[in-house]
Order: sequence, then structure tokens, then C-alpha cells
Amino acid sequence: MSALPLVVTPGDPHGIGPEVVGKALRQWTGPVVVVGDRAALAPWCDRLVPVDRIRPVPDGVAILDPGDDEAPVEAASIALGVRACLAGEAAALVTGPIHKARLARRGFPHPGHTEYLAALCGVERPVMAFVGGQVRVSLVTVHVPLRDVPGRVTEELVLHTLRRSHEALRDRLGRGAGRIVACGLNPPAGDEGLLGTEDRDVVAPAVARAVAEGIPAEGPVSAEAAFRAAVRGEADWVVAMYHDQGLAPLKALEFAANRVPGLGERSVNWTLGLPIVRVGVDHGTAYDIAGRGVADEGSLLAALRLGERLGAT
Repeated sequence: MSALPLVVTPGDPHGIGPEVVGKALRQWTGPVVVVGDRAALAPWCDRLVPVDRIRPVPDGVAILDPGDDEAPVEAASIALGVRACLAGEAAALVTGPIHKARLARRGFPHPGHTEYLAALCGVERPVMAFVGGQVRVSLVTVHVPLRDVPGRVTEELVLHTLRRSHEALRDRLGRGAGRIVACGLNPPAGDEGLLGTEDRDVVAPAVARAVAEGIPAEGPVSAEAAFRAAVRGEADWVVAMYHDQGLAPLKALEFAANRVPGLGERSVNWTLGLPIVRVGVDHGTAYDIAGRGVADEGSLLAALRLGERLGAT
């Protein structure tokens, strides 16, 4: 095999990550190296071939133990996968779900994948995005309490998110001059300052600067208007100001679409602004169903497909 493999990290070994990895890889034919807890994966993967470095195997699924007793296995696995991608040994990193609170209790200092990947790659401001479903969304702020969001939404950060989103559309997804719509922070986008001045004083100037740079951006508009435009095909990307503003509608739309066979692809978490390709599932560890064999592998399959596509460009 000559093609670079995808590195897959199952995430929390106590969640549904090992199950969805096993189910997805039964349907996947490309080269993959799984980095994680072999004991957790064994019930779900019937062709595990141990390896001592990142390399594909001709028959079966390569499994590599991260070999780090100092860190939780899910964190050590991510670090090893990042190193492999940075060294040119892997095409992309595809991640399963981690449990932030459980990791924090074990001394993990990062609030989520995005921040950990930034530290590993030496990147100051990566952007969390979700693509593949009915809408494409990126987030200005990520894992912060809602009460802290207004102070974190700065003109520079909104502009940075617009730039990374435009680059992803144009350079990686081949969408050319795709239209980007920025949500307002306040409902409905501040109502001309009546319901808050952040949209007038912060978001609008950032959008104006993006437009001056040649980015086809609009906003701020109310979140419902932004997502309505995306669903209608009138916008190619939505920039949301905070986590649930972007992900609540995205996941509701995906749930509705997946109840109708053939309506569309699953969404994928894609970290923009890294020197590597990193994609991952759009769901959590789901402890309540872990080990029952009922977890849906659709998001991981979609992540594998996107990782392969982006890793080849």
C-alpha cells in the first residue's frame, strides 16, 4: 500500500467511540491506523493488526497503542495522531468523541478537541466548523460559558472566523465565491442597538472589513434568518457567534433529515486553520447507550470520507 493512511482516534474508551469506529471500518476500504485502547476496540473490530508505527496493513485494521502512561489514552492518542500528520506519515486525523468533564477530572487542561489541537499544532486561533449536512457552520466562540460570550466576541475574532470560513469554501471545498452569512449575537441582531450594541459595534464592522477584502459576506442578521437562507440554498456558510447558536439548529436539521433515507450526508466537525487535516464526529460519548450495539456510525463514516478528500488536496 502506498497511500498515506488516515489516523483514527476512537476517543473515550468508555463511550460509543470504539463501537462506531468498528462499525464504520467494516464499511471502509481505505488505509487506516486506529490509535487507541485495543481492549476497548476488540469487541467491535475483528481484524486488528498491531503495528509499532503509523503504517497501513494489507489486510485488516492497523491498531497502535499510544504508549503514554502519563496522559489519558484518548489524549495520548490524539497527540500521536497529530505528530503523524505533521510528519507527513498520515493524510488526516479523524477523531471520535471525548468527554470533556471526565478528562478534566484527570488533569487534562484543555476544554475540548479544538483547544488541544491548537496547542499541539502551535496555532493560536483555530476555528471549529461543521460541514457535510444541510448547512455549513463555523463558530466564533466555542467552549466558553454563555455569560462570557459577549466579551469574547471581538471584531478581530469575527473577521478571523469569516476569513477561515471563506478559505475553507474556496480552497478546500471548491465552492468558489460562496456566500457567507454572519449571525448577530443578540436577538434579532441587536434590533438597531435596542437589544444590545455588540452587533452594531463589533459584528457589522468585521463583516464590512471582510467584504472590503473580497469575501462575499453579509450580516449581522438574526440566526433564524441565517439558517433559513442556508436551508434554502441562498447561503453557503453560516458564521455563528457561540456554540449552541450554531449547533442547535444544525443538529436539529440533521436529525430531521436522517429520518428520511437518502436526504443527505451526516455533518462532520472540521477544525479550520491547522497545519493538518483534522475532522471528527459531530456527537458525544453517549455513555447511556455505550456497549449496547445501537450507536450510529454515520457521522464517523462521513468524517472518514471528508478526511480522505481533504487529505488528498
